[in-house]
Amino acid sequence: MLRIAVPNKGSLSESTVEMLREAGYRTRRDAKELVVADPDNDVEFFYLRPRDIAVYVGSGTVDAGVTGRDLLLDSGSSAVEVMALGFGASTFRYAARPGKVTTVDQIDAQRVATSYPGLVRADLERRGVRADVVRLDGAVETAITLGVADVIADVVETGTTLRQQGLEVFGEPILRSEAVLIRGDRPGEQAATAVLQRRLTGVITARTYVMLDYDCPKELVAQATELTPGLESPTVSPLQDDAWVAVRAMVPRVGRNRLMDELYDLGARAILVTDIAACRL
Repeated sequence: MLRIAVPNKGSLSESTVEMLREAGYRTRRDAKELVVADPDNDVEFFYLRPRDIAVYVGSGTVDAGVTGRDLLLDSGSSAVEVMALGFGASTFRYAARPGKVTTVDQIDAQRVATSYPGLVRADLERRGVRADVVRLDGAVETAITLGVADVIADVVETGTTLRQQGLEVFGEPILRSEAVLIRGDRPGEQAATAVLQRRLTGVITARTYVMLDYDCPKELVAQATELTPGLESPTVSPLQDDAWVAVRAMVPRVGRNRLMDELYDLGARAILVTDIAACRL
């Protein structure tokens, strides 16, 4: 039975559970449930702290899990990223008082407060910068105000909290993070998680694409299919009227209305858009 770690709370939890549900897996009904067995899919889910998931996967306690890329890299675990899942995006950056520190090189010999010491130490080492990394479990934005640090390194979304503390970001982002599927780096792990990966890929495809069906004059099919090349290639089928063909293709959700207008202008008719729920690749 495949053992999969799922975030038990926080920003990644709800989206992870929803994705697993769309992929056809059983998920917990009560937030207090810590273990959920899914015998129909030969899977067992363990709801764990997001920060601990990479450690459990890397040690082989569980076979796979969903966590943030930032948490995976910060953990130092041997677990490997399999695929990005398209949610939980965030940017990890340095920040300080305006004018105090404007480049990463100027962090040398300064104090840097963060909840991700492993990630920050690795970044500073890569840049050849020596600094005193101060680990905090939360409220990193107040570290400079309280005199704990000269610089902070933290997740930045809108930047509102930083501005409230009189801080501004500087330098290039340390990392662009999002939710990722991870697995152990041991023989057989890739094969063991292949079905899970394929199902999650199907969910992402279903969220990204819609199925587009339309009728098109035969002499314009080359132009029409150039507009709708599909995820792989469109399906073109004959109709009772020899002058027309039916075309089916998967097209991106974003921009589909513009695409439909272009097809109408070209001469296509009977255009139908259908969701691809629970796509299986």
